[in-house]
Amino acid sequence: MNKYDGLNQAIVDQFAPRQGRHALLPELSEKAQVALMCRMLFREGWNEHIAGHITWRLPNGHILTNPWELSWDELTAKDIMTLDEEGKVIDGEWNITPAIGLHIQLHALRPDINVVIHNHAHWSGIWANLQKVPPIYDQAGAYCGEKLPIYNEYTGTFEDETSTQSAAEALGESKWALLANHGSLVVAENLRQAHLRVITLEWRSKRAWEVEVAGGGQPLPPEEVAKLSRIDDNGFPFCWEAMARRELRTDPNIVNDI
Repeated sequence: MNKYDGLNQAIVDQFAPRQGRHALLPELSEKAQVALMCRMLFREGWNEHIAGHITWRLPNGHILTNPWELSWDELTAKDIMTLDEEGKVIDGEWNITPAIGLHIQLHALRPDINVVIHNHAHWSGIWANLQKVPPIYDQAGAYCGEKLPIYNEYTGTFEDETSTQSAAEALGESKWALLANHGSLVVAENLRQAHLRVITLEWRSKRAWEVEVAGGGQPLPPEEVAKLSRIDDNGFPFCWEAMARRELRTDPNIVNDI
């Protein structure tokens, strides 16, 4: 991921014109970037044991995904699997989740999205189980806008093609959704945008829960949320890299391809 991947270059150059002392990250393979995403999102609370799956569709149509057997906090770049457009394994030594159909169908339905992420997340999962949309109480919860649909036709896990197709179609043009009594779903154009949407959703959900438990508060006005949500379209400079560096400090072997 280079300096401008997923970012509005003009805005970055305007507000951050200095090059910095060193590169924010070393050169990373595509598989290393997916492994880092798994580690980063596990720390954010998308961490229900071995549940959850990430797919990233590459320009050549191949799809990278995490293996079924490993939890997100232990896998490395060499564990990432490569699939064809129909979800068949091209490369990798592990297995893939039976629920991969949800991702394949979403990628087929939405040419605009290249990243699909699903897990039984901690804070947003609480609101999914409540079948309620968390209000937005602060700036960090507003980065991706207010609209958050709830898909409430839960019929079990996502191994069945009918249920995955139904969920994929229900998402429509949305960027994310709460899956009632199940978990959370985020889609995006690229990894940076997907990361921002996940961390925004979790922060929004966590802060809303804390405010509600404390007795309630006054949500941000919709017009203020609309202003802040421009970040979703233009990218959040340096955040992806900062969170990736945190994981690399903990375990430099994440990015090993061999």
